[in-house]
Amino acid sequence: MSEVLWTAVALVFVLEGLLPFLSPGSWRRVFEQALRLTDGQLRFLGLASLLSGLLLLWLLAS
Repeated sequence: MSEVLWTAVALVFVLEGLLPFLSPGSWRRVFEQALRLTDGQLRFLGLASLLSGLLLLWLLAS
């Protein structure tokens, strides 16, 4: 179980590093836009991401 968890964490780092590596200008613009969002909008995006990930995990497990 521990190995699977660390593999998942490593994949998160790889995926999060792709955009700034491949297109730093686009990554910077995305962050600038994120800074303009309200707390409620950021929470909604976080919740949507969390639920999407849980749904994907559920689909992969079944």
